Amino acid sequence: MNVLERLDHLPSFRRPVAVAIGNFDGLHLGHQKILRFLVERAKESHLYSLVLTFSPHPEKVLGQSRIAMIQTLVQRLAGIEEFGVQAVLVTAFDRTFSSLSSREFVRKIIVSALQAREVIIGENFRFGRNRQGDIKTLEHLGSRFGFAVHPVRAVVRNGQVVSSSLIRFLLAEGKIEKANSLLGRAYEIEGKVIKGAARGKTLGFPTTNIQTANEIAPAGVFVTEARIHDRVYPSVTNIGTRPTFGEEKLQVESFLFGFQGNAYRRRVKLCFLKKLRDEKKFPASPALVEQIRKDIAAARNFLANRYKRTNIYLRDNKKR
Repeated sequence: MNVLERLDHLPSFRRPVAVAIGNFDGLHLGHQKILRFLVERAKESHLYSLVLTFSPHPEKVLGQSRIAMIQTLVQRLAGIEEFGVQAVLVTAFDRTFSSLSSREFVRKIIVSALQAREVIIGENFRFGRNRQGDIKTLEHLGSRFGFAVHPVRAVVRNGQVVSSSLIRFLLAEGKIEKANSLLGRAYEIEGKVIKGAARGKTLGFPTTNIQTANEIAPAGVFVTEARIHDRVYPSVTNIGTRPTFGEEKLQVESFLFGFQGNAYRRRVKLCFLKKLRDEKKFPASPALVEQIRKDIAAARNFLANRYKRTNIYLRDNKKR
């Protein structure tokens, strides 16, 4: 997939362009529906499939409150590529860009820069200065400039429209399984393994400490899967400040079932499957150790049901 970052230095596309426009943060079920439609439509009409997305998120520039992104830009691009999209244009969103009127946005971006024949958007799409443009505006401009507009209806689950804002709320509340059902996969963060205080090892449960650029790291204790290179380790992950030891800095640490060796400086992806409990302060280390044992047992039961049979990592770790 070709990743483009300059509107004024775009290559000559081999075919006319079909473009899907949006932030696509999280690549949830609604985004997936749009991307599949884009790729299918491009193949049917012999067009070049392209996604136009923005960085930073417009709310980070224009919003009154700080928005936490579900994915890093790297994760978002990797996810888009999996759908077979041929190119992504990552447009820098700033005050100048936000000042474009809806007509200027269409004329400069869709028509002049991309020369798009077809435009695919979600049914709640708004664009241009102060979000003045809607689908009817886009369709009117499309008839004027010669491109077709395809609104894609939102995905509804359990009576709620699937949206990035809803998923952010669910993740912040620790409602991992509900968030995952809207994402269509497990929520994932990734980062580099860093040195920790080795308290887990002292307690008998050595942990992997992860430094992540992801903006949403839900607090609590979770059943997770950790991917290091091409190997997946079932795990229990704690995200919090370790109040038992009087610390304040947010930490992400995972106990990987069956892992042996040194993961220092390696890249790790953590997939969140279920929240076990909130983090809490224990009166002393023995009480914490007992709770960790309970967390691991609960994780084993959950994972055994998930895999429908005992995973080899669970058996290996149980013998240790």
